[in-house]
Amino acid sequence: MDFKETICALATPQGVGALAIVRVAGPNTFEIVNKIFKGKNLLKVKPNTVHFGRIMDGEVTLDEVLVSVFKAPHSFTKEDAIEISTHGSDYIVRRLLRVLIKNGCQMAQPGEFTQRAFLNGQLDLAQAEAVADLIAADSEAAHQIAINQLRGGFSKKLEILREELINFASLVELELDFGEEDVEFADRDDLKSLIIKIQGQINPLIDSFEHGNAIKEGVPVAIIGAPNAGKSTLLNTLLNEEKAIVTDIAGTTRDVIEDTVIIEGRKFRFIDTAGIRETTDVIESMGIERSIKAMQAAQIIVFLFDTEENRLFLEKLLVQYPGSKSILWVQNKIDILPEEEIRKDAIAISAKNQTGIEALSKALIETTKQLSSQDTTITNLRHFEHLTKANEALTEVLEGLDMGITGDFLAQDIRLSLHHLGEITGQITTNDLLANIFGKFCIGK
Repeated sequence: MDFKETICALATPQGVGALAIVRVAGPNTFEIVNKIFKGKNLLKVKPNTVHFGRIMDGEVTLDEVLVSVFKAPHSFTKEDAIEISTHGSDYIVRRLLRVLIKNGCQMAQPGEFTQRAFLNGQLDLAQAEAVADLIAADSEAAHQIAINQLRGGFSKKLEILREELINFASLVELELDFGEEDVEFADRDDLKSLIIKIQGQINPLIDSFEHGNAIKEGVPVAIIGAPNAGKSTLLNTLLNEEKAIVTDIAGTTRDVIEDTVIIEGRKFRFIDTAGIRETTDVIESMGIERSIKAMQAAQIIVFLFDTEENRLFLEKLLVQYPGSKSILWVQNKIDILPEEEIRKDAIAISAKNQTGIEALSKALIETTKQLSSQDTTITNLRHFEHLTKANEALTEVLEGLDMGITGDFLAQDIRLSLHHLGEITGQITTNDLLANIFGKFCIGK
């Protein structure tokens, strides 16, 4: 697209630092920056070069800077662009932005650089959203998912699915032009096979969302056990801080306590819960109810026990509240238990003495790897919703084929599926959608 405005913004975090980078992009980038830059003539320099000089506000020197020059289409936005690296003074940045605006720039809106990159075809919409995820990534696993999506792995997979579906859709649409002649250009058996094949690739993507979102926000791990099993001590040990109150009095924890920690590049959200037992105490009962909810919502459950009696109690709890959760059986207090009472089929630890914590950490890592074994993982709710709707439309096509409905109804459901797949990558967009997505970006990106 031909953007008429030249925009500028601070691309690094606000505040005092060693350096700050101000980004400029648009049709008049070189002319505007050249007016305030004392050094080489930026209108004549080679692209993809860096130049030392001074930024001037009239006769006043603001700072000595490095200017990186990118000529269209070889820049992030595919426009002429310049990045000005200054000293990280908040005062210098404010003055620099003011001088740029005075000479013809406009302040960029949130996400406007990335939006221009999308509208100019540098990125598709899924890749553009991955930019925000990459910036927000606070663990190795979240970073890896974002970088894979930014490189277009997810988009390429969707594009292949769309192309296969479009080929058949065009044949079905062609039949509508020959409705009176009762001809079929699209073989119904082949179409059915294709739909089943496409659903076979969409369903794993849909199923990956729960775990992908957990990687982004932190894999929820509920620590479940009887009172005084050592749940709060284990939480404090994992977090390496005194997060939960620990006493010898049973039932100390009355509410759910949680915090996050990164283990070997993966983010976990540990949830310490109230000890589960039969009680007449109203407040403790409320805590136990929340413990059950946390157990049902978690992706991984750490069943913590010390005695055989407590282990059998947890087995009954598992029968009472079944589910397809990943469960780690962990025996605590091995420092004070007789050796014959330590089970070989559980992870043996002493939360108090920090014994066996490394083995527990490794088990958590292995469990998360098993939860997500495919190369493409969905972390974005918008993508999940459109994949789900596309899959529902494909199911309608299958049901229509079994019922022998006419091509016009088949075409309608195929078009709907293509629409939802296209919305993910941005082949189909609205202004409201773009405003919602890029409005969440930081200014300067």
